[in-house]
Amino acid sequence: MKIKSFLYLFLFGVFSISAYSQNVKLLNIDQLNERIKNGKDSTYVVNFWATWCAPCIKELPHFEKLSAEHKSEKLAVLLVSLDFKSKLASNVVPFVKRKNLKNEVFLLNESSPQEFIDRIDPNWSGSIPATLFIKNDKRKFVESEFTYEQLLTEYKKL
Repeated sequence: MKIKSFLYLFLFGVFSISAYSQNVKLLNIDQLNERIKNGKDSTYVVNFWATWCAPCIKELPHFEKLSAEHKSEKLAVLLVSLDFKSKLASNVVPFVKRKNLKNEVFLLNESSPQEFIDRIDPNWSGSIPATLFIKNDKRKFVESEFTYEQLLTEYKKL
């Protein structure tokens, strides 16, 4: 009977944890643009990153802090992973869970890097981390790592 009780508790714990974990969705550029277009009254901060990019990982907590400190404002922070689609279950989802990311996380589902890079910003070299700021018709693209102060400054400029 004790083993059965333990098994129930173990399974309950596993399913409880997975129920609260972040769901990482696949997203293409058209879907990203549609999402932004439908939220005209919001400010969007879209960070492009990858699990293998050390500067990206270093700055991710800044995006979490920005959304937490400005949750009363119409701010949407979207974290778009540029990891390979084949790494979704093995790398991205475990990483997001381990880091306990609260912002929406997507994995970019595009086959032609140069095409999506040009559609995000024609001046983007393709290096990451990179962040797109959007408010109404204003767009600003920054291709560098942020400190929290730099991120906050860019956000407030919009």
